Amino acid sequence: MPVIKIEMFPGRTLEQKRAIAKAVTDSFVAAANATPQSVHILFSEIAQDDWAVAGQLCSDRAAAAAQSDKT
Repeated sequence: MPVIKIEMFPGRTLEQKRAIAKAVTDSFVAAANATPQSVHILFSEIAQDDWAVAGQLCSDRAAAAAQSDKT
């Protein structure tokens, strides 16, 4: 039973998650010769305040990008 974990920022719609689940399942089935029924996908939505890249919170990076877009 493969378990695929997808961690992302909040904001995707239910329809987008359905599309992601189908695309990931189809890709895994094709690449791993698995059955769709065996593929489990877990979505975790993580706030930008709880995710950092290169030592900087993503919320700070987003704020800095938004500020630079204004100038």
